[in-house]
Amino acid sequence: MIPLLHPDRVLCGLAANPALPADLVDRLIALATTATTATTAAATTDPSRADDYADDLTDALTERDDLTRAQLRALASGAAGAATRLALDGRLTADDVDPVTQPEAALALLERGAGHPAWARRFAADPDVRRRERLAACPGLPEDVVRRLAADPDPEVIAELAEVAEPGLASALARHPHTSVRRGVALNDRTLPEVLAALLTGDGLPPARSCPVCALHAVPFDHDPDCPLPGCSLLPGASCSGAHESAQHRITLAALARPATPTPLAARFADDPSTLLRAELAARADLPTETCLRLVADPIPWVRGDLAENPSIDEEVMRALAEDPDRNVVRRLAHHPRLPLALLTRVAVRARIGPVLLPRIATASAAEVAALAASPEPAVRMLLAERRDLPAAIRDALAVDPDAKVLKAIAPHPGLSEALLRAMVARHGVRVAARVATNPDASPELLADLARHRPPVQKALRAIAGHPSATAPALTVCLADAQARPIAAAHPALPVGLLLELLGSDLPHLAETAAANPALPPTVARALLTGPATTSPAR
Repeated sequence: MIPLLHPDRVLCGLAANPALPADLVDRLIALATTATTATTAAATTDPSRADDYADDLTDALTERDDLTRAQLRALASGAAGAATRLALDGRLTADDVDPVTQPEAALALLERGAGHPAWARRFAADPDVRRRERLAACPGLPEDVVRRLAADPDPEVIAELAEVAEPGLASALARHPHTSVRRGVALNDRTLPEVLAALLTGDGLPPARSCPVCALHAVPFDHDPDCPLPGCSLLPGASCSGAHESAQHRITLAALARPATPTPLAARFADDPSTLLRAELAARADLPTETCLRLVADPIPWVRGDLAENPSIDEEVMRALAEDPDRNVVRRLAHHPRLPLALLTRVAVRARIGPVLLPRIATASAAEVAALAASPEPAVRMLLAERRDLPAAIRDALAVDPDAKVLKAIAPHPGLSEALLRAMVARHGVRVAARVATNPDASPELLADLARHRPPVQKALRAIAGHPSATAPALTVCLADAQARPIAAAHPALPVGLLLELLGSDLPHLAETAAANPALPPTVARALLTGPATTSPAR
């Protein structure tokens, strides 16, 4: 066996290996428990001795999808943090968790609506405010727990409850004297339109008496964006002169994002001095054309870009945005699902979009596809070539396009013959080699030839290293490239001899990747788990 320079990382790799026998998974679960205990003990006496090994080993094990019920329970009960991760993933039930010794896992189940009601009552009285905040955001809480949380002494707990409260409770909480609670109501998708209107205007609500700023500092107070105070929770630029300005701004921002906020009231913010508010408004799906056109003239490209992505804007607004002086705004417009094809050429030429399948092209009809394929603009043909369901005749015609950008886009299309793929490389070499290497139908021989291409194409080597059809000759070449090497180390076709060498690499991530390779012989995995690599890593 090759000496291991990073035995801890090798064990983490084995924990992620999908081909690992069940009894070896059991052994790793036991090791994770031991590692947790040893690391905790070491950190208690010397924090510098704590490392990430225990967490990484536990993470790798919790991500396995083949754990038995017994293995899940053993991992949850022994490895620190495992119960919480497994509960969040829905792989534990309430019967698997003890809320006293595993409170985080119990809360995770409550967040999924899968915890015991008695747990909710327990956490509602927990002295840890963070736990009460998490509880307040959970669905399906008993009514008595909801009432208790609504009267919690900490406004941040009530704010969490306000975000998920039913409409009647949300309406009542909108009158709470702390702005954080009112913002929670504004974030709630079930808050009634009239309540959202009141939060925007203040009409019908008693004035707020406190906010996160004045609760901590005498007013007037402006929070330094570069605040040196450790643990300070205030946002950069937060301020209060007695009117809770920054807190009200956050309430308004939240209310503008709610579809139920009355449209005429929201539209008033089209000329607001706040860029954040105008940008939030620009994303609303209920804006009249008149308001949209006002936002088209907004001085901030960010606002106009958010408008360009708004799925509800009409063609008049799109045509105005297609002429926007900021290229990024036009680029965002190109992704609009209802962009008229008549505008697409203009947008494609101006925006320099790059290799991406645009929604409008993805839904183009057969007749539209034919028209796009015949476009005199290479940028348009390139965008069409990103589709992976083109008719064979159009696909093959694009595969001999005179423009290299079009060839790069079509090269990964399934169904292309090897002759066409090789012809692309012969004509354009390094410009298309990497994309050809991603073609799912590329043969082992073609991949091997691409790996030996001169000059070498680094992106092609990375694609080859992860290609299902790559064989030993191509993968051996990929190992010589620093960026392709870790990808090749995970390939199941990598020769065992090379795999064993990688286990002893001086690069920790490379050794770990090799250990996770399903081609690793079970006898080698067993030897790794019964040798010196299994000693406790807490040093």
